[in-house]
Amino acid sequence: MTKTAGYKIIFEDDFILVVDKPAGMLTVPTPKKERHTLSSLLNAYPGHRLDRETSGLILFARNKRIQQALMDAFKEKRVKKRYIALVHGRLKIKNAVISRPVRDNPYEPGKHAITQYRLLEEREGFSVVEVIPLTGRTNQIRIHFKQIGHPLVGERRFAFAKDFPIKFRRAALHSANLEFEHPVTGKKMFFHCDLPMDMQSFLAAHN
Repeated sequence: MTKTAGYKIIFEDDFILVVDKPAGMLTVPTPKKERHTLSSLLNAYPGHRLDRETSGLILFARNKRIQQALMDAFKEKRVKKRYIALVHGRLKIKNAVISRPVRDNPYEPGKHAITQYRLLEEREGFSVVEVIPLTGRTNQIRIHFKQIGHPLVGERRFAFAKDFPIKFRRAALHSANLEFEHPVTGKKMFFHCDLPMDMQSFLAAHN
């Protein structure tokens, strides 16, 4: 494992990289053309994206051809992703599938999205959930939990943080697991990434 500039390279070979992205770092530049992004630091091509606030595992390609293979694998649902999220309140339904359209941009039509979740633990005022997105819409997890009345702890884009007594510096979402077939060798790959220190410290303080 290599750690540099705040991120950790969990795995790398001649074709792919699996990286632990810290919260606060962009995957790719926005229209503002930021230079300090994960793709520019790695000089690699993302197979998918995590938003700035989300921490955890992300998959990169060494070249455009491999990137397209990874993107195809995601599109064909051959990549499994598992997240850990902290959400406000207590979920009435402990294990469920959310199937609702999401719209990241108010000027665009909503797109069908499916999110599966399972309650892991209940704490005072919030819940720890395992989340498996079955589609890959932008901000899907954050929007879906807002839609069912349980926005992520620390959410400020899709909910008003002032409406909730529990505070966190970001949307509490972590990409914990990635499972896929290597785009060249076909080998089954599985990676796990523990919660970052900010989420661990939060849970310890709210035990």
